[in-house]
Amino acid sequence: MLRTPLCSLLGIDVPIFSAPMGPDITGPDLVAAVSGAGGLGILQSQLSPPPLLREQIARIRSRTQKPFGVNFLLQFPSDDGIATCIEERVPVLSFFRGEPPTAAIERAHAAGLKVVYQVGSVAAAARAARAGVDVVIAQGVEAGGHLAGEVSTLVLVPRVVEAIAPVPVAAAGGIGDARGVAAVLALGAQAAVLGTRFLASAESHAHPRYKERVVDATEEDTVKTTLFGRGWPNAPHRAIRTRFVEEWLASEARGNESRPDEPVVGESEISGMRVPIVRFTGLPPNARATGDLEAMGMLAGQSAGLVRDVRPAGEIVRDLAAGAERIIARELLALTLGSGG
Repeated sequence: MLRTPLCSLLGIDVPIFSAPMGPDITGPDLVAAVSGAGGLGILQSQLSPPPLLREQIARIRSRTQKPFGVNFLLQFPSDDGIATCIEERVPVLSFFRGEPPTAAIERAHAAGLKVVYQVGSVAAAARAARAGVDVVIAQGVEAGGHLAGEVSTLVLVPRVVEAIAPVPVAAAGGIGDARGVAAVLALGAQAAVLGTRFLASAESHAHPRYKERVVDATEEDTVKTTLFGRGWPNAPHRAIRTRFVEEWLASEARGNESRPDEPVVGESEISGMRVPIVRFTGLPPNARATGDLEAMGMLAGQSAGLVRDVRPAGEIVRDLAAGAERIIARELLALTLGSGG
């Protein structure tokens, strides 16, 4: 079985994480499926009040006894959610954006939780390591969703590994199949984090049209932009080049103005509430979204070019791990033996 020291640290079987995709694309069903298959599913539940978050945690635990995580975007209010996770003894707390919360990290460790922090640069990785996190995720600019840096995964991962050793590093961005998993392990990462591949899974809470768009996309069909900046201005993200994106890309600054007269392009249900989706809001269409789906932010990474179908998440985890193990144990070994022949 494909294992790294990070697997032992987190109590998982294989070094595969599903990225937290918001606001609820990575819901309890997807998290439970990934963790149940031996990886680490990470719940995105930023907008869930504590009672609903507790329900989601209970739902995951009713489906699997394996470790899982909950993610928070630190530039938004997170204290109540973090406290809830600590009270519930969620195995892994995951953070992104904002400065590493030293006090929360200490409370999490005191309660026996592990802490994961995602970064986009070597400097940010060093700050996270000094704050005492257990794992750093190095996110390359190929990734989908909101981005933290400008460097590709191929370069960023080994730089971060060197900079913060012995803190283990997981790699995110541009990983869509077993070849990508094997590649980032060769770069020194101890786990691979995949978002776009799991977006197109049976358990993902993405709208069927959103999943279809990911499957149909090539590696050239996404763009880094700030277009969907309403509520989160000037925050770079990567999205599919829909009709709407192509129409407005040259005027992406408009998306960050949060004008009061912007039209409503659709509606969704998030955390049990009906929510109007105003134009340029960075809410990707979930399964309950209605309206002009093409005008919503279909966040996805360049690895969409490697996604060719919608499959059960557990099957994806198993195939990724088995395929990476085969590449490392057979194909790469054969190259070594051949060169020494």
